[in-house]
Amino acid sequence: MATLRRRVLELVASEPGLTDREVTDRIVGQGAPRQGVNQAARQLESGGQLVRRRRPDGRIGNYPGDASRGTAPEPAPPCQQQSGDFLSEDDAKRILESWLKVAGWQVDVAWGHQRGIDIEARRQEFRWVIEVKGQGSRPEMRVNYFLGAVGELLQRMDDPHAQYSIAPPDLAQFRRLWSRLPAVAKERTRISALFVTGAGRVEEVQ
Repeated sequence: MATLRRRVLELVASEPGLTDREVTDRIVGQGAPRQGVNQAARQLESGGQLVRRRRPDGRIGNYPGDASRGTAPEPAPPCQQQSGDFLSEDDAKRILESWLKVAGWQVDVAWGHQRGIDIEARRQEFRWVIEVKGQGSRPEMRVNYFLGAVGELLQRMDDPHAQYSIAPPDLAQFRRLWSRLPAVAKERTRISALFVTGAGRVEEVQ
């Protein structure tokens, strides 16, 4: 196991973001069971040598940690939108469009009052459907925006292989609303939230 952990760490250092399946194919053999690599990756993660997080395509990728440099990785604090920096729906769409294109997605955006899917992104066989909302001017308006985004996204779930997300501005109220959405609902629908800041940062939260 120690040798397997070392090989996993060396591979991830040279190719960050590989999934357990991709790591297994490279160091164990094409189509080999990935349980050993999964166990090794989780042990490396617990020791701070590896970070496991969701890639833009929805799969869990493995990334180098900081333990090998003598410091344990610290999670970055949420970067929330400042109340004075208003983020409209189209502002959020522009940020998401750029973020997705950098990750290699082809992106179609419904701007303004155009009907249809707010953002539909494709990369190889992967499809990502995103319902975007703006900041809103009042707390009660944001509640309606949040519930509307979830409802509209559910109505668009016609593809069992696609990834689905809502994308509100990164405000404390939207984060609270997301945290109150039952875990069972998130698990069964596999919806994620993409919190967007005016500075161009996008954070995906499950």
